[in-house]
Amino acid sequence: MSAVLDANPRGRAALLCAVALLAWLGATAGLRLLTLPDEGRYVGVAWEMLRSGDWLTPTLDGMPFFHKPPLFYWITAASLKLFGLHPWAGRAASIIGATLGAFALHAFTRRWCDAATARRATLLLAAQPLFYIGAQFANLDMLVAGCISATVLLLADAALRIEAALPARASLWGAYALAALGVLAKGLIGFVLPGLIVTLWLLSGGRWRTLLRLLSPVGLLLFLAIAAPWFLAMQQRFPDFLHYFFVVQHFQRFAAGGFNNVQPFWFYPAVLAAGSLAALPGLAALLRRPREAGRADVRRLMGVWLLVIVGFFSLPASKLVGYVLPAVVPLAWLMAEGLQALPARWWRAALGLSALLSVGVVIGLAVHPLRNSRDLAAALSANARADEPLVMLRQYAYDLPFYARLAGPVTVVDDWSDPAVQASDNWRKELADAGLFAPAAAARLIEPAALTATLCRSPVSFVLGEDASAWPQLAGAQALAQQRGLTLWRVEAARLDCGAAAVASR
Repeated sequence: MSAVLDANPRGRAALLCAVALLAWLGATAGLRLLTLPDEGRYVGVAWEMLRSGDWLTPTLDGMPFFHKPPLFYWITAASLKLFGLHPWAGRAASIIGATLGAFALHAFTRRWCDAATARRATLLLAAQPLFYIGAQFANLDMLVAGCISATVLLLADAALRIEAALPARASLWGAYALAALGVLAKGLIGFVLPGLIVTLWLLSGGRWRTLLRLLSPVGLLLFLAIAAPWFLAMQQRFPDFLHYFFVVQHFQRFAAGGFNNVQPFWFYPAVLAAGSLAALPGLAALLRRPREAGRADVRRLMGVWLLVIVGFFSLPASKLVGYVLPAVVPLAWLMAEGLQALPARWWRAALGLSALLSVGVVIGLAVHPLRNSRDLAAALSANARADEPLVMLRQYAYDLPFYARLAGPVTVVDDWSDPAVQASDNWRKELADAGLFAPAAAARLIEPAALTATLCRSPVSFVLGEDASAWPQLAGAQALAQQRGLTLWRVEAARLDCGAAAVASR
């Protein structure tokens, strides 16, 4: 292997780049706990996949969870199996996605600009706080951002190769394969956004013939071979799957205003500016830099890419920070390009300040962790036997099954018949939707009136909730642990009026 690399300096440089990116982006991934809700949710689903041995159907509390496709869960479950149940192992998919996006930027820029520009753009991208922190946040956003970025750059590489009369099949087919992985990472945006970006880039230059040559029957077959089998398998198992996944979770979710975090139209420009503050002088300098003939097309690609991502995700009322991660890649390139027109000290300052801020935020979150359930999980593991059930009152602590290594699902108490359950995109809607695909398993979603009967089924149960005074069943129960307003109780059935509960349940 070393002889091959010695004979191929470009291959050696690519390998070193990939290893360096992995090392940098993963260096602090194990410093902090999983954060609720997102990290606990997605790593928890991967843990259930590993625990159950069913690698096809993602589950949340043992019920089919189809908010997102399975690629993140597959990578995460494999990482947990290889490296153990550690938070850093749960972040492997995000680290891989970030490395993929940054490596693709380096390879593309090296080929169509020069090695120095590729190095500067990649270093600046890897140092950006949004990118660095996103690489160590266990949700689907960075994984799909990496797939989208690699797809755009492979398509652009294929287009430029076609126009230069160079072989383009490898890049073109690679783009279709990466688009399929993007679909498996987060759905339709995996191919819609790269297709839109490259189409607008080519049409803005009047290059419609090149665009037509990017349409590949072989690439389409490759795309379907990778992306379609999981969707067909889920539709075969669950007849309503395709409607729920595409109509409800894609089109209705994009158009609706009641999901997630409602923000104004300017939200993403503000997020990108705040997350790239140290390097923003590069954008101003870019406007003054002379346009070089060999770079103008690449610069236009990055500009179109940035505008498409920001515009697309600014249209819905619901906006989350992670959605805009695909825009960080072209923004870093543009800032790095502009910084080359400034004295070297500007470049060094932007890179150093960005890196310090990135690492500083992660260390700060490690010292002062956000919401999690690790202490409650530790108390549960220390006091509960495997056959003693856990009941959660009006909440679902996503990370507790992971931290407590629970062997099975839990019972969740809430007003499940309340129409308000479907009004907000939160844990209640997620569990209720999952229950629609598995009515038998949904029996674990119980109304408050059924709590006593549920607790009476086992000599000892454990209950997680906030306010003991609202639940007569907790009178006299032993409080084992408290964390951020939540309490874990040990409840003995002998202290309950189980006779009356049995009569009431008939």
